[in-house]
Amino acid sequence: MAEEKIQKGGISVQTEHIFPVIKRWLYSDKEIFLREIVSNACDAITKMKRLVSLSQAEAADDYKIRVAVDKKLGTLTVTDNGIGMSGEEVSKYICQIALSGALEFVEKYQGEGDGGIIGHFGLGFYSAFMVSDTVELFTKSYTDAEGVHWSCNESGEYTMEACELNERGTKVVMHVTEAEKSFLEKSTVEGLIKKYCAFMPVEIFVEDAEETPEEGKAPEAVNDTQPLWQKNPSECTEEDYKSFYHKLFPDMNDPLFYIHINADFPLNFKGILYFPKLSHEYANLEGQVKLYYNQVFVADNIKEVIPEYLMLLKGVLDCPELPLNVSRSYLQNSGYVAKLSAHIVKKVCDKLNGLFNNQREMLEGFWADVKPFVEYGCMRDRKFFDRTKNMMLLKCTDDKCRTVEEYLGELSSEEKKVYYTNDVIRQASYVELFRQQQIPVAVLDAVIDTQFVTFMENENKELKFVRIDGDVDSVLKGEGDAEDREKLTELFKSVVGEGTQVEMTRLKNEKTPAIITFNEEQRRFDDMMKFYTARNGGPDMPSQAGEKLCLNLSCPLMDKLEKMNETKPDNAKKLARQIYMLAVMAQRQLTADETGELISQTLELMESID
Repeated sequence: MAEEKIQKGGISVQTEHIFPVIKRWLYSDKEIFLREIVSNACDAITKMKRLVSLSQAEAADDYKIRVAVDKKLGTLTVTDNGIGMSGEEVSKYICQIALSGALEFVEKYQGEGDGGIIGHFGLGFYSAFMVSDTVELFTKSYTDAEGVHWSCNESGEYTMEACELNERGTKVVMHVTEAEKSFLEKSTVEGLIKKYCAFMPVEIFVEDAEETPEEGKAPEAVNDTQPLWQKNPSECTEEDYKSFYHKLFPDMNDPLFYIHINADFPLNFKGILYFPKLSHEYANLEGQVKLYYNQVFVADNIKEVIPEYLMLLKGVLDCPELPLNVSRSYLQNSGYVAKLSAHIVKKVCDKLNGLFNNQREMLEGFWADVKPFVEYGCMRDRKFFDRTKNMMLLKCTDDKCRTVEEYLGELSSEEKKVYYTNDVIRQASYVELFRQQQIPVAVLDAVIDTQFVTFMENENKELKFVRIDGDVDSVLKGEGDAEDREKLTELFKSVVGEGTQVEMTRLKNEKTPAIITFNEEQRRFDDMMKFYTARNGGPDMPSQAGEKLCLNLSCPLMDKLEKMNETKPDNAKKLARQIYMLAVMAQRQLTADETGELISQTLELMESID
C-alpha cells in the first residue's frame, strides 16, 4: 500500500454472525470490552511465540501488554508486542466483523500445539465501541510489511493508511465517550484487569499518563502469569495451595482440603477446587467456582458444572474447550459440561477415599464439616454413594470415628444395629446407659441425618439405626421378667402427661428409676414433617410418636415407692411425679412451667426429709 494512498470504506458486517451476539452478549456488560481487547493482545503474543517455536520468525524480546489511561486526551490504549498485522490482514480481520483471525491461524498451524488462542478477533475488537466513539489501530506485522494506521468511528466509517512504525505489534487507542469517563481512572482499569485478566499468561502493566514513574523502581505487572492450577501438583506445597486460596477468596479460615485437577484426555481442563471450612451451621453455603478460558476469566458461580450437593466448593476451572462468551443455556445443554461435572464428582470421591486410606486422622478432624454434604451427595447421586459408602464415618460420643462396618464389629450382638443420639447434652443419661455396656453411640445431630439413616437402611435391609431414646433395646435389659405391677402402673398413670403410656422393664443399670422412650419409626416421620412444615412456614405439628414411660423394676426405688403408696399415698404421688419429671428432663428441655414445678416439688421433698 503506497503511503499517499488512503483507503476508505464502510465496515462489512456478516449479519448472520453478529446480530445474535449483539442481542445476547455484546451490550450485556460494558466492562467486558477491556477483557476482549487485552485478550486480543495476549493472542497476538501467543501467535508470535508459536511462530518463533516453529522457526518461522526471529526470537523477540520480553513480551508484555501495556494498558495506558490518559484523561487529558480521553484515551484508553492497549499495546502489545505480538505478531502484528499487515494492511491486507487489517482489511480481512478488522474490516469484516466476526471473521475469526484466530480460527484461521489455528487451522493453518493445526497439530503444532494450538492451545491458547482465544479467537474471534474481529468481534472482540469491536467491543471497544461499547465505551468509545472512535477507535484507532496502529499495527506492524512481524514480516517486512509496512505499518498500518486504521481509524473508525461509531458509525462504522473507517480510514486506513500506511504509516511509519518501528516496532512490531499492535496498539489500540480507544477515544472514550463522555458518558464512560470512569474507564479513564487507573484504579478502575486495574480492578477490571485483576477481575478478568488476573492470570493471563502475558504480563500486563497499567500506566497513567499523569503519573511520573518513581526513579529506580521497576513497574510491576498486575497479573500472575503462572497461576497455581497450571503447575504440576508435585511442584506445589501445602502453603502454596493455602496462599492461592486466600488470594482468590476473602476467607479468614484455611480450606479443609483441596483437589488439583489436571485432565488432558478426553476432557482437557485444569483447576483447583477447595472445600472451605464453614464458621457455623448457618454460614453461607454457596461456593464460588471461577471459570477461565486459557487463563482468561469468563464467569463466576457456574452452577451447571458443579453438582448441587457440592455447592459450597470454591476454586477455579480452566476449560479451553468452552467458548469465551459461554452462556447459561450452553452450559445446561452441553455434553462436554456433563462430562466435566462427572469428572469433578469422581475427583472429589477419589480425594475423600485418599484421605480415608492415607490421612484418616486428618479426615476425622474435619469430618463434621463435610459429613452433611457427603450424606446429601450419597442420596442424590448413586455413583457418588457407591464410591464413598465404605469411607463414611460415624463420629461417636467417645470422640472416636468408625465406619458402619467397624461399628458393628465392636458389638457382641449379631443384630446389625447402630445406636445414635441427635443431642448429646440432652440425652446424656441415655448415652451413659450405653456407655456402661461399652456400646458406642453415634452422633447424628444434623438436620439431614434423619433422612440419611432411612436412606442407609433402604440400601442395606439388614442394617437398622436406633436412636437411644427409642424403645428399650435388648442390650440395656437386665435379667428377669418385667412383671406387671398394677398398682405401680396406676400410680404413675395418675401423674404422667396425657397420652403417655406406662410400662415395666428391667434395665442392667439399677440406679435409673425410669426413662422416656418413643417409637422410632413414628418419631422419624414426625421429625421429617416438622422439618418440611418449618421450611414452608407451616405451624408446628404435635408429635404422634407416643411418649412411653418405662419404669425400671431393677431400681430399688420402685420397691420403696410401692410400699410408700400403701402407707403414704400423697408422698408416693409426689415422688412418682418427681421421677417422671426427671425422666422428661433427661429426654428434652423442660418448659418454663415444668421447670417451675420441678423446683417446687424438689423443695417440698427436701422439706419432708426427717
